[in-house]
Amino acid sequence: MNDTTRNDTVKVDVWSDIACPWCYIGKRKFEAGVAAFAATDSARPVEVEYHSFELSPDTPVDFEGSEAEFLAQHRGLPVQQAQQMIDQVAGIAAQVGLQYDYDALHHTNTVKAHQVIHLAKQQGKQLEMVERLFAAYFERGEHVGQDASLADLAAEVGLDRDEVLTTLRDDAQLAAVRADQAQAQQYGINGVPFFVIDGKYGVSGAQDPSAFEQVLTQVVALRETTPAELADAEQRAAEDAAADAEATR
Repeated sequence: MNDTTRNDTVKVDVWSDIACPWCYIGKRKFEAGVAAFAATDSARPVEVEYHSFELSPDTPVDFEGSEAEFLAQHRGLPVQQAQQMIDQVAGIAAQVGLQYDYDALHHTNTVKAHQVIHLAKQQGKQLEMVERLFAAYFERGEHVGQDASLADLAAEVGLDRDEVLTTLRDDAQLAAVRADQAQAQQYGINGVPFFVIDGKYGVSGAQDPSAFEQVLTQVVALRETTPAELADAEQRAAEDAAADAEATR
């Protein structure tokens, strides 16, 4: 294996929504999986790019009510049942080091937050922006739907506050948001988080770190397998399956 092959980057495209609790949990689990992958013999640099997905695009910027009330309305559930679901998710988040504060959370429309993420992407600060927005929404009770608050949050990671305000006023990144959403439809993505690895392997949901480590390792192995070797492996697998079926008759 030459050095060029060993340095090949694994590209991971992630569809998520800032208002998605499982997306933040999934982010932490994915990061742990990448760290585990980095310690293996198959280790390669992993490049991550986030893409826009709106779980509830009709949500108002300023929703009047609690998160349990929103979830109850959105899913047609009793408020008590919705609260139980929220408590369960908060417990899972705590297991990966996240402290969700649903009492302080401002449920809001996230399309403008996605525009800010695209602006940050252009300036090489996307990952920092995504993390800051997740923390703002789920842990710090900050508003991620209003122009002024988004500009403040973006400035914290190094974006120009006035440029952010202009971008949001003009919807300058809205086309990029819509392009991400259209690509999600093409891939058949109807829930997030969703991870697309090397442009061809999909992983849905907040999987355990070991699952992400495994798929990254498999992707690297498949890259280094010639078509002939892959065909031989598939043939052997088919023969083994046929032999197993015959043995059980």
